[in-house]
Amino acid sequence: MAISDWPAQERPRERLLALGAAALSDAELLAVLLRTGVRGASAVDLARELLAKCGGFAGLLEGCETLAAIHGLGPAKSAQLAAVLEIARRCLGEQLRAGSALCSPGAVRDYLRLALAGRPHEVFACLWLDAQHRVICCEELFRGTLTQTSVYPREIVKAGLRANAAAVIFAHNHPSGAAQPSQADELLTRNLKEALALVEVKVLDHFIVAGNQALSFAERGLL
Repeated sequence: MAISDWPAQERPRERLLALGAAALSDAELLAVLLRTGVRGASAVDLARELLAKCGGFAGLLEGCETLAAIHGLGPAKSAQLAAVLEIARRCLGEQLRAGSALCSPGAVRDYLRLALAGRPHEVFACLWLDAQHRVICCEELFRGTLTQTSVYPREIVKAGLRANAAAVIFAHNHPSGAAQPSQADELLTRNLKEALALVEVKVLDHFIVAGNQALSFAERGLL
């Protein structure tokens, strides 16, 4: 049965308007975004399949690899989902720029997860901060393969000087899904910390993003 044939009080959009978004299930929320289903399956059915195959909203936002295989999720709906992801990323970016990064570690973690999770290759990024630890910009400086990225301290220092930064938070992703830092990750962080100290840029943290996790070097005592 199509959603248009459901009783009005049971339709996701009408329920959202009457009760608020918090009253809807995950599938109902996603159905409001998808708007239509396919032959034999309503938008709610399609949303349930999508969430099941991607492992919930976290997997969906990371860029679920099975999206293309889901019947009924064509270019238009894929574009809508990509737009929602980008809106969320920009919203978190605005929150970070509005205040101190150290006062909102959760926002930093969420922003980096949205920015780096789901990439098929490793990416190394720098979140440059001013003297009050407000975000200047997030800059992706190096891109590698599935398992490694070459990072050059000289280029990191030059980028920090260009940004006129006083501090930095590093981040890179592990497409393998394992958030545990390697010995190479720890050695690189120490080398970058020493190099940036020469130009008075303080390293505040280094995050490893893997799946829906974001491991902090500072929290692990690795800085």
